[in-house]
Amino acid sequence: MLYTLSVLGFIGLLALAVYYYRHQIAPYLPERVLNTIRSSEDRIRSYIPYAPLSTFEAQRDAGLSSGNFDLEGNIAGDSRTGLDGRVAEEIRRIMREQNVTFDQARLIRHREQLVLNGIDPNTGLPLDAKAVTRL
Repeated sequence: MLYTLSVLGFIGLLALAVYYYRHQIAPYLPERVLNTIRSSEDRIRSYIPYAPLSTFEAQRDAGLSSGNFDLEGNIAGDSRTGLDGRVAEEIRRIMREQNVTFDQARLIRHREQLVLNGIDPNTGLPLDAKAVTRL
């Protein structure tokens, strides 16, 4: 029993290592094996339903709204089709990966954008030492 569990555990760890390092291993695999893997990935992706969030209503239904960011109230009379797709997908990714609410994901993304633009997310002041903040 212990031997079987040890072998299964080793095989599981080996499978995880191969999956983790798959991009480094791929150049050493024969082309036939790579084609088989790619075709199986395509088959798997074809079973996964994907529909982009193209309208405000679809984005609201997908959870990209809250009491603090009322999408319904903001879209009344708006002729645009929806939120920026790249930003909406980034917020959904943060919600999924960090298991946070929509408002928390928006705050996380906002703070990341502040840091990328050289602004301290806590104070809102520039991180550049040469910036003039007082006269």
